[in-house]
Amino acid sequence: MPPQKPLSLALIGIGGVGQAFLTQLALLQSRLKSKLDIRLVLIRRSTTQILDSSWRGLDIATAIKQLQDKSSSEGKGKLLGFEETCVHLATAPGHVVLVDCTSDPQVAGAYPGVLNKGISIVTPNKKAFSSSFSDWQDIFGTAANGPNAGEKEKGNGFIFHESTVGAGLPVLSTLTELIETGDEVTRIEGVFSGTMSFLFNSFNPVAGGGGSFSAEVGKAKELGYTEPDPRDDLNGLDVARKLTILARLTGLEIESPTSFPVQSLIPKELESCSSASEFMDRLPEFDSRMDDLKASATASGKVIRFVGSIDVATKKVKVGLEEFETSHPIAALKGSDNIINFYTKRYGANPLIIQGAGAGAEVTAMGVTGDLLRVVRLLR
Repeated sequence: MPPQKPLSLALIGIGGVGQAFLTQLALLQSRLKSKLDIRLVLIRRSTTQILDSSWRGLDIATAIKQLQDKSSSEGKGKLLGFEETCVHLATAPGHVVLVDCTSDPQVAGAYPGVLNKGISIVTPNKKAFSSSFSDWQDIFGTAANGPNAGEKEKGNGFIFHESTVGAGLPVLSTLTELIETGDEVTRIEGVFSGTMSFLFNSFNPVAGGGGSFSAEVGKAKELGYTEPDPRDDLNGLDVARKLTILARLTGLEIESPTSFPVQSLIPKELESCSSASEFMDRLPEFDSRMDDLKASATASGKVIRFVGSIDVATKKVKVGLEEFETSHPIAALKGSDNIINFYTKRYGANPLIIQGAGAGAEVTAMGVTGDLLRVVRLLR
């Protein structure tokens, strides 16, 4: 029996994750067509958008090309404001879900207003959940699935952000379930960056050897594991954002990703470099510092890894380099995998471990698609 109401989707951000999401959405639309009427009614990038005011739905297969053609024919033009667009979206028949595949802090700042219009949100946008603690409170104080949602929030939208930590890995849903079923989470520790995982697995492999730090950073950049400017990975803030999100889910009122110790691997002498190329050219000058750390760990039969940890009891959160025995699961990671260890009262001395690809467009989009299905179940 067909559903009484259609599900209207609005996608903003058509980079790698947005495009991968559209591919998965097309498969979902085909697989569930007898049970769910999914319609892509908006696709938007920073300079252009296509909004189907008829609400019948855009052709997913050609939506990106339509957007590109419109952008080419109109030039920059005047883009309808995001908030004005959301006002229009709220008039769509049935339920509306905003899929935010950007990392735009301004879009993130508009979430409470979007939720208030009854529009649900699924997103990998870390900035929405790792900015100020008051922003976090505003978002979850508005969402229908917020921890204290009551009668006032019943008509508001739901929000899910599984892929903000660990891409498609079930990190946030696992942590939430541990807490909601009454377990006591005492500590969270792991490698939360695919970039840093790849870098240190190459620089300081368990079997020994490895190239110089600057050479391994260059290799990671060449293979596409780093941001275009590797400093955006080496400063540790990406990991700090993920730790902020996890810590807040455990109940810690972390003010921001800069309110706890975060070790930057950018030499102080290079913090003022005017470009990524200048930074990469000069990084070999400081290889000896990382070589010394590697030699010290090796002498103790250990390896160094870039990790984040949360001690829930002491409310201490930190990000940086630590040494691990070569037999430790964190030391044994391969490639760019993430690993997250949950130490809880229920699991005792042996942590609950989640491990696997924690970066990449396909797996990140999978997390977004999974969140979309969570919203669908709640709206039925």
